[in-house]
Amino acid sequence: MSEQTVSSNRSAMAGGARARRLGSWYVAEHRLLDMRAYAQTIVATSIGNPLVYLFALGVGLASLVDANLGDGGGGQVSYLVFVAPALLAAAAVTVATEEFTYPILAAFKWNPIFSAMRSAPVSSAQIANGTIIAVALRIVATCAIYFAVMVAFGAVPSPLGVFGILTASATGVAVGVVIMAYTSTVEEDKGQMAIIMRFIITPMFLFSGTFFPLSQLPVYLQWIGWISPLWHGTELGRVLAYGLAEPIWLTVAHVAYIVIMLLGGWRAAQVIITRRLDK
Repeated sequence: MSEQTVSSNRSAMAGGARARRLGSWYVAEHRLLDMRAYAQTIVATSIGNPLVYLFALGVGLASLVDANLGDGGGGQVSYLVFVAPALLAAAAVTVATEEFTYPILAAFKWNPIFSAMRSAPVSSAQIANGTIIAVALRIVATCAIYFAVMVAFGAVPSPLGVFGILTASATGVAVGVVIMAYTSTVEEDKGQMAIIMRFIITPMFLFSGTFFPLSQLPVYLQWIGWISPLWHGTELGRVLAYGLAEPIWLTVAHVAYIVIMLLGGWRAAQVIITRRLDK
């Protein structure tokens, strides 16, 4: 065997070893580069959505709500300050829903890039990891822009509010990985993605204490908020943004709920994607 052949083999083996070691990051890089196809939409919605929502709800509707709060006693905050953390968390969930539904289905079915990746020295778990990392980065960027607009509107009285970027992002990823795990089981598009949006995400948005305290709902509907990751993320954001008064055990429960859902959904996505790609 010639020296040149030996050198080529060593180079190929080194490249394969590097891919096996850094596979998740290669997949993440590919997914981020793929997002360039709709980068203009990402930028437009990341800036436009907070401007529209905060102005319509935090300024327009708030003028009516605040007018009926009396003198603002009892530790009350303005409606803008109240609703802004909820809108931040909802934005993260919306991005997660966009990225973990049809793009995942497409990567299995219409443009089977996952199968192509698996033919390289990249494991199925790394494919799941890299996809989640890329979407998480997009969610963090979206939340950072949203938070900047919140600050511009004067909706973040506490300096701790900046950590709301992390709690909102974690909420979005937690919802997203569960959706990813489910989407990875879908082999034929029969409207499942639309069902997720209409019958899971929309009710979550409406009944998670987003626009009003969960206690304002009848008791028989409050359970929707209790099991909703959006409610837990929203309440954490309010604790950070303006010091929402709640028992410490409840704050811990919010964190635990989101972390357990995130880790459990992530692991489920790894297992399901591995089972599908390695069969």
